[in-house]
Amino acid sequence: MTNYQSIWGDLRGTSFSQGWLDAKGIRTRYLQSGSADMPPLLLLHGVGGHAEAYARNLKSHGEHFWTWAIDLIGHGWTDKPAVDREIPQYIDHVLRVLDALKIDKVSISGESLGGWVASRLAADHPDRVTRLVLNTAGGSQADPKVMERLKSLSMKAAIEPSWDFIKARVEWLMADKSKAYDDLVACRQAIYAQPGMAEAMKHNMVLQDLDIRTRNLMRAEDYGRIKAPTLVLWTSDDPTADVSEGRRIHGMIPGSLFTVMEGCGHWPQFEDADTFNRIHLNFLRGLPLDAP
Repeated sequence: MTNYQSIWGDLRGTSFSQGWLDAKGIRTRYLQSGSADMPPLLLLHGVGGHAEAYARNLKSHGEHFWTWAIDLIGHGWTDKPAVDREIPQYIDHVLRVLDALKIDKVSISGESLGGWVASRLAADHPDRVTRLVLNTAGGSQADPKVMERLKSLSMKAAIEPSWDFIKARVEWLMADKSKAYDDLVACRQAIYAQPGMAEAMKHNMVLQDLDIRTRNLMRAEDYGRIKAPTLVLWTSDDPTADVSEGRRIHGMIPGSLFTVMEGCGHWPQFEDADTFNRIHLNFLRGLPLDAP
């Protein structure tokens, strides 16, 4: 018997909530698990993404952390002001969220754009970050071919949110294309079909412009200013950069750890949730990465 793979199947048995908070004027949508007496953890998705990127991680992480996965500004079901979004705009949003939640210091794990935002926040606001995970993180380089492919897929999906275009965008994230579950595609289709989403995506995609991206990049001296214990997690089949780029980032962050997940693309936290959850929680809890 073939079991139907579903986000709701992954959330079955998980105590979590969905809601919106006022991040100092930015209506911000979140998924949340765990309780406020646990250490706080913030999960940040990539460009064009949304909080469901972490649907398969909420249960395990909610057992140990007050876990928040948000839709970043301009994304998901969060407000989408008509302004270009560079890294400072995302940093401002994250700080507003933390302040709204009265969180002084937090562990942050970011994937792709989320990793870029997290690394910059850790470098510029070291007093706010307890531990840091950079998961196939962006922000270290500018590859015109990758940038054009990402921009083309994302804009096409937002302008014409047909099933095929959305599915192609989701499949781009995965090494195993079968992990682009129908209900994940449907979820993203609903988000991309919102009025004004095509315009919002233009503002989200400005970081794929070479000049704009270049002025936002993390430099060696920026990575060198990161004080929080850091895990750089890469994958064998990431479509944005090969393992050597992950190793290069690791080499620029003092005292950081590095690991590679095999058989995964740009969303290892979704594609191989069991392995990711074990490694990720071990690091966040201060345990050896290979602890059972």
